[in-house]
Amino acid sequence: MTLPPSFFARPITHRALHNRAAGRVENSLASIQAAVDAGYGIEIDVQLSRDDQAMVFHDNLLDRLTAETGPVRARTSKELGAIKLTGDVGTIPTLTQVLETIGGRVPLLIEIKDQDGAMGPNVGPLERATADALTDYSGEVAVMSFNPHSVAVMAQIAPNIPRGITTSSYEAQFWPEVPDKTRAVLREIPDYDRTGACFISHEAADLDRPRVAELKSQGAQVLCWTIRSPAAEAKAREIAENVTFEGYLA
Repeated sequence: MTLPPSFFARPITHRALHNRAAGRVENSLASIQAAVDAGYGIEIDVQLSRDDQAMVFHDNLLDRLTAETGPVRARTSKELGAIKLTGDVGTIPTLTQVLETIGGRVPLLIEIKDQDGAMGPNVGPLERATADALTDYSGEVAVMSFNPHSVAVMAQIAPNIPRGITTSSYEAQFWPEVPDKTRAVLREIPDYDRTGACFISHEAADLDRPRVAELKSQGAQVLCWTIRSPAAEAKAREIAENVTFEGYLA
C-alpha cells in the first residue's frame, strides 16, 4: 500500500487553508472550501462527539476556537454542530460534512487525535466513527495518528485506506501528558511495520533523525509538519516528499 500520487502533486494545507483575517479558521468548512478552490491537498483533525461521531476539530477542548468551554467529547454531534467557530461564519463540522464539501476533488489526510490521553491502547470509537464516515467516500484519502494503537485499529477495521504515523521528536515540554518512557519509545517510530503503515508525517525540525532516513530507505513515504515559510519548505524538501503548510501560499 502506498499514498496515491495526488498526495505529492501539491503541498498539503495544515488544518485546511485557514486565514483568520479572511474569516476562515482552522478545520472550518470555509477553510476547506478555500483549499479545494486553490487545488491544495487538505489535512484535518478529528475528535469524537458524545454520540460517537467524528467531528472535524483539532483540540479536545472547545475553549480556544469557540466561545464555549469544556471537552468536545461532552457534547453530541448536533450540539457541536450548533457551536459557532470564533473568527469564522461556520460551526464545528462533522467529517461527513467535510467529505461532502471536498467531494473527491483534492486528496484528504485525516489525523485521528489521541483519545487515550497518553498514547496508550484505550482507543477504538473514534477510529470506527472515522471508518464509518469514509465507507462510501470515493475520493483519495489517508489516515494517520500520533498514537500507533489508533493506526493499528484502522489497519483492522479499514485495511484498504492508506495509513501512517504522525511522528515527532517528543520533547517533554510539548508532550507533558505523555510519560517519559512512552515518549522515548515513540521517538524511535518502532510501530511502523506492525501497523502496516506506508508513510510518516514527521516534525519538520527533526527530519534529520536517523530513523527517518532508515524508514525512507526501506520505502516509507515521508511527509512533514508544519511548514510556515518558503525557506522552511525548501529545507524540508531535502528529506520530505511533501509538506503540510500554513501561514503562506506554498
